[in-house]
Amino acid sequence: MNRRRPTLLAALTLTATAALTLSACGSDDDSAAKDSGKIAGADTGSETSAAPSPSSTDTQGRPKIKFPSDAKNVFEYEKTGNATKDEILADSALSVNSVDEAIFEGSTDTKAFGFYNVEAALSDSITYVLGYINEKHTWVGETRYFDYKVSLSGDREAYVTYCSDESKSFIKDKRTGKVMNTPTTADGYVLYNAKLAKSAEGVWQTTDIASSRGSKKCQP
Repeated sequence: MNRRRPTLLAALTLTATAALTLSACGSDDDSAAKDSGKIAGADTGSETSAAPSPSSTDTQGRPKIKFPSDAKNVFEYEKTGNATKDEILADSALSVNSVDEAIFEGSTDTKAFGFYNVEAALSDSITYVLGYINEKHTWVGETRYFDYKVSLSGDREAYVTYCSDESKSFIKDKRTGKVMNTPTTADGYVLYNAKLAKSAEGVWQTTDIASSRGSKKCQP
């Protein structure tokens, strides 16, 4: 099994979980992934949102995120037509990238890590990253994120659900350089529920997140 992302993250509150469940069952008109088969940036005949590049520098003092050449995250979501929701989706993706950058750097002190993750999401992500660091592990390959749904709660809170496909990403031992090329199972597909809050600087930071490994909603 790949199990690149262990189910280590804290559960959301009952209120947040309920909101996420409702958003996942809501109208397709509000879904950021109403056609999850379309790859972001691909020529699908409709406008798609280019996923944040791990090596790109954002504006307004946002930190630069760097990935090694042998690892890649692919985010598949369409623009919703709502500027706020599109910002939330972009910052949610950058949160994921920032956690992976900390793994690659072998440090929880990277600028982006605490910039895009706060509160419970930050503390649980620190534990998660330290698991890699202590084992002298990293990962290689490609992880795909898809089937996005976003729901607003007032002006400064939001909930995002999405899936990941880890069938093409693998653990790598930093000491030996050996890649653990394990076969794909249902555990390679994960459902994520995230809560985000807008900071005073206008950044949608992930404050809490829960994951369900092997979720049938995310399996092909």
